Amino acid sequence: MTHLSVEMLAADAAEPITTAGHAQLGIAVLAGIAVIVLLITKFKLHAFLSLIIGSLVLGAVAGAPLDKTVTSFSAGLGTTVAGTGVLIALGAVLGRLLADSGGADQIVDTILAKAGRKAMPWAMVLIAGIVGLPIFFEVGIVLLIPVVLLVAKRGNFSLMRIGIPALAGLSVMHGLIPPHPGPLVAIDAVGANLGVTLALGVVVAIPTAIIAGPVFSRYAARWVDIQPPENLVPERASDDLAKRPGFGITVATVLLPVVMMLAKALVDIVVDNPGHQVQKVFDVIGSPLIALLTAVIVAMFTLGRAAGFTRGRIAATVEKSLGPIAGVLLIVGAGGGFKQTLVDAGVGQMIMDVSKGWHLSALLLAWLIAVTIRLATGSATVATISAAGLVAPLAAEMSTPHAALLVLAIGSGSLFFSHVNDAGFWLVKEYFGMDVGQTLKTWSVMETLISVVGIVCVLLLSLVL
Repeated sequence: MTHLSVEMLAADAAEPITTAGHAQLGIAVLAGIAVIVLLITKFKLHAFLSLIIGSLVLGAVAGAPLDKTVTSFSAGLGTTVAGTGVLIALGAVLGRLLADSGGADQIVDTILAKAGRKAMPWAMVLIAGIVGLPIFFEVGIVLLIPVVLLVAKRGNFSLMRIGIPALAGLSVMHGLIPPHPGPLVAIDAVGANLGVTLALGVVVAIPTAIIAGPVFSRYAARWVDIQPPENLVPERASDDLAKRPGFGITVATVLLPVVMMLAKALVDIVVDNPGHQVQKVFDVIGSPLIALLTAVIVAMFTLGRAAGFTRGRIAATVEKSLGPIAGVLLIVGAGGGFKQTLVDAGVGQMIMDVSKGWHLSALLLAWLIAVTIRLATGSATVATISAAGLVAPLAAEMSTPHAALLVLAIGSGSLFFSHVNDAGFWLVKEYFGMDVGQTLKTWSVMETLISVVGIVCVLLLSLVL
């Protein structure tokens, strides 16, 4: 599926829908992004509709026929949803089973019971990292907020000392680690190896989460000293359950798809023979679809049945998990349509032509493009998808590790300085009971740290790989 998508991108990029010059294309890109930003921020239009309109504006300003622009957008939307839609759905099902069964609470409670007072911020980043592997950032916040508030209150901690590490762990996973939507789409767009990207992503994520989480939380707690808001502690899922799954089996279930995908990457490196039977088997076992599907099926027993769920309750949980991701799927798909419109208009080739004279690495260029789109649109996913489409041609001559690093550079850039045009900004502000200034000094600075430390780690790895 990935190889087919990349071939389609290459074929589309080879026949631009417009022959506009570099200046006109540059203006078209700025106009398209400006329209998306204006519609999302000023007119509060849904990102799905804003991306459609922005794509049409991009094509029109670039001088492309309307029918070809529509075709490009539709092709990009279809390819993106086909490549990542099922994976996003499976990840949502796994996340819902983890939450409703009390598995997430079990992970949290076990780690906190073994952590001393000094280790509590480190425990929080570890919890967020584990819980954040299979679920979306917003879901992770909802899961962890009760824990953050309770730990801060009972342990008499500053809310920032506990909250920032949890947010950092979730955010790093969301931006850098598949099977989250942004990294998956970027991997597909640039033709990177998923297993290698996952492995290198973990290498980048660990120091990034440490610096932006436990280390930065010391300073954030001094800048903003607030107490947990009393009225914002929701009930936990496991409070109504007679029993819940054990810690070991819950962690094993969460990590199962990661282990399967990493196993495929390891076999690819060791065997390195596409015709070998072992490699063929692991190509299937380690594919994201099979890995996540296996984890979901296993979770029905290890999480659902362990919590005493009946077959009907498990079926209802699965069904309940799919509704909330409809908007995510549409935004991701529309982002893919916008990306394909950029590619088909010849913007990717334009960037290659223009950047030839720059003494700037492809990794840093990809990061800067993602940063710009992130600041403009407020969406990490839109920034990742759009930047991946723009820099995909740069990956053509890259080695497997460097193509993976390109994905991580884009992911790092997509997290830069969350501010008032980002839904996550307001989510954190309201849950933590902060004003806008306090949110900027804590959450926004933390996101910027993740982005900067992430690209520094990527650049350092590029020197040795």
